[in-house]
Amino acid sequence: MPRTLAEWLAYQERVHPRSIELGLERVREVWRRMGAQPPGRRVITVGGTNGKGSTVALLEAMLHAAGRRVGCYTSPHLLHYNERVRIHGRDVSDEQLVASFERIEAARTGGADAIALTYFEYGTLAALDLFARSDLDVAVLEVGLGGRLDAVNIVDADAVVITTIDMDHMDWLGNDRDSIGREKAGIARSDRPAIIGELDPPAGLLDTLAAGGARVQRAGHDFRAERRAQGWRWQHRDGTAFELPDPALAAPVQYANAAAAIAALHALDVDGRLAAPIALGQAAADGLMAVRIPARLQSLGGDPAWVVDVGHNPQAARALAEWLDLRRFVRVHAVYGALADKDVAGVIAALGARIDHWHLAGLDRASSRGMPVAALSGVLRQTLPQAVFDAYADVPTALDAARAHARPGECILAFGSFFVASAVLAEPAA
Repeated sequence: MPRTLAEWLAYQERVHPRSIELGLERVREVWRRMGAQPPGRRVITVGGTNGKGSTVALLEAMLHAAGRRVGCYTSPHLLHYNERVRIHGRDVSDEQLVASFERIEAARTGGADAIALTYFEYGTLAALDLFARSDLDVAVLEVGLGGRLDAVNIVDADAVVITTIDMDHMDWLGNDRDSIGREKAGIARSDRPAIIGELDPPAGLLDTLAAGGARVQRAGHDFRAERRAQGWRWQHRDGTAFELPDPALAAPVQYANAAAAIAALHALDVDGRLAAPIALGQAAADGLMAVRIPARLQSLGGDPAWVVDVGHNPQAARALAEWLDLRRFVRVHAVYGALADKDVAGVIAALGARIDHWHLAGLDRASSRGMPVAALSGVLRQTLPQAVFDAYADVPTALDAARAHARPGECILAFGSFFVASAVLAEPAA
């Protein structure tokens, strides 16, 4: 039996042959054997293609400002596995995780037949187990992949947020926004709020939510965010409105994420599902100023400026492009690495000529899914024939090269994968 957290994580990677196996039957049965206690008095599940982690962080900050006990489950992690499970603003300890994994293993192997679990499913069950033992007012759960068949969906959420729908994980979810939207709609429940964070959701998402009886609230229809010269205004069609400060998170897209988070809390508050009403306007304002999440257009300071972001698909790249257009750096150096199943051409095309010098990094040494730098270089040449670039075998070498090339007034943007972001944050380059 493993004894340390590192041993447990290595064991989990060994005991299941695949990193992803969608489906709820196995993980639901283990959870039943563990007692299936609710993870919190209320549960908010967050799904979507981009913006999930930021929305979870915004919900956590707002609920914390309202004085509620909150647990958050997110994935993947950047530096430490413990980041995935937070209780009242703190990462759980190694000892808590080990004790939970021991309980999961006893349940997994304790029936007539042992049940196979993936690495992600162990983590999901550990989060639910630790939350159930922590007397939480609200548990906030981030979907790992898709929604309908993701392990977090064994819990019936009181409200869901679906941030955006775009092209990612097509091998699992489908090759168009409608198909992907239908999968992500599966986290919603009948007669409970489903908050849609983007202005143009696909019909597949809306139709599936309607067929399932969810009470849909859409950005631009039921609630809206209006930017002002200073701050912004959140307004609901029921007349509720708040004047709010700008989010502490840098990207313009964070206004949409914040608006969706507020809409979810408003819906639960109106329904009386938060046990006692909260002063939502003040909690939202305080949370917006306090929220922090690493590697979402995170500035590390310095001159040249270092910025790190986990964006890895075309929609995220368009958000990066919008931010770069507002910043007007003298030159931009990109340190970019990608997983082989990502739309690399779409990412490169979205950023286009905004990148003056590409420092490409192979990720095949970091992950079995990583794209070798030769393949990455080929996509860049085909997508942007005039691009200036250098190719490196790994992220640390690419970071060193970008540091050597960049001058004061310029920017080094490291992005494309959690592997890139974690390499930067492990040894800050600025």
